Order: sequence, then C-alpha cells, then structure tokens
Amino acid sequence: MQFLSQWGEFIAAFAVFFLSHSIPVRPAVKSHIVAKTGALGFALLYSALSIAILTWIIIAAGRAPFVEIWSWAEWQNHVPLTGMFVAVVIISMVFGQPNPLSFGGWDNDRFDPENPGLIGWVRHPLLVALLIWAGAHMVPNGNLAHIIVFGLFAAFSILGMAIIDRRARRILGADKWQHLSNTRRRLTITRRGITRIIIGALIYLALLYSHEWVIGVSPLL
Repeated sequence: MQFLSQWGEFIAAFAVFFLSHSIPVRPAVKSHIVAKTGALGFALLYSALSIAILTWIIIAAGRAPFVEIWSWAEWQNHVPLTGMFVAVVIISMVFGQPNPLSFGGWDNDRFDPENPGLIGWVRHPLLVALLIWAGAHMVPNGNLAHIIVFGLFAAFSILGMAIIDRRARRILGADKWQHLSNTRRRLTITRRGITRIIIGALIYLALLYSHEWVIGVSPLL
C-alpha cells in the first residue's frame, strides 16, 4: 500500500500514456475519429492529448519518491537548454512537410528524395527530436523517477525508428522504400528555412519561459 501511495500516480500516468498511444492509432479507431474530425483535426487532438499526458508524467515524476542516482552539478543545466533548442528547430523545420519514410508527414505524395530538406539528413525527425529531448533532460535529473521517464522515452524513440523503417518497407515495397530513402544530402540556405528557424527559436523561448509555470521548475536556475 505504501508503494502504491508513493508511486501510484507515476504508474497511472505511464499507463494512460501507453493506452493513449495504442488505442487511438488502431486503424478501426483512427478511421472512426478521422471521419468525424478530419485528418488535421485528428492530428491536432492527438498532439494535444500527447502533450497533456506527457506533462502529467513529468509532474508525477517530480512527486514520486526522490532516489538519487547521480548528483546535480550546475553545468548539467546547459545540456537541456542547448538540446531543446536543437530539438525545437528540428520540429519547426519539418512541420507540415511531406515525409513518407516516417510518421508526421503531410501530403507525402509531394516528397522528392532529390530535394528532401532536413529529412535528407534525418529520416525520422520527430523521433530524433524526442531522443534529444529525453537524453538532454536526463543529464540534470539524476533521480530514479526521472531516469525512468527520460530513459524510456529515449528507448522508445530509438526502437520506434526501427519499427517505422520496417513498416514503411512493407507498406511502400522494398524498391520504392529504397528509392525514397536514398535521399540527397545537401545544405541550402533559403528564406523559408531561415523563417522556420526563427519560428523555432520563438517557440523555444516560449517553452523556456513557460516551463516553470507548467512543470513547476525553472530551467534557468
């Protein structure tokens, strides 16, 4: 009983997270929701639900018993500050772009492996952003509950890349997947790209200064 009273909310938050990421994406359930909300409505609702549950998990980790695995040092705060900027810019650069090789792509028929943008360098940008977020936040949070949270999300992102690659090969066919995944890697500075970086930087600042209000801990301390 004492274990449940101390760790119950933490376990419940994770259970809700895994249920929310298994039930709504099942073809029968998803098609029913999309029929009522549209594809964009489903994406927005699903994103909002994911963010809300993720916030609950982090808050629950802060309320769980503190079991120190490694001690905190001032330099550690710079790791998530830097990592989050990179993660947010990655998301900003690929948001709304076609990407049939991973999830989160829009109008995937428009994807051009000769001009893939950032996807030419990062095939699974959203999962890479998640991995950066998880790994960077683990550094200054060396207690058991937070290590479990960020460690599981890091493992989820790495495993997810392999799962999505396997599924994409099956859906697209080996030849088409090979053609699309053989992307051209080049760095081209464009006005659109600069605009997306600026938008990412503004979102980063909004997240930075709302972190204490939402999570209860200031990342600037």
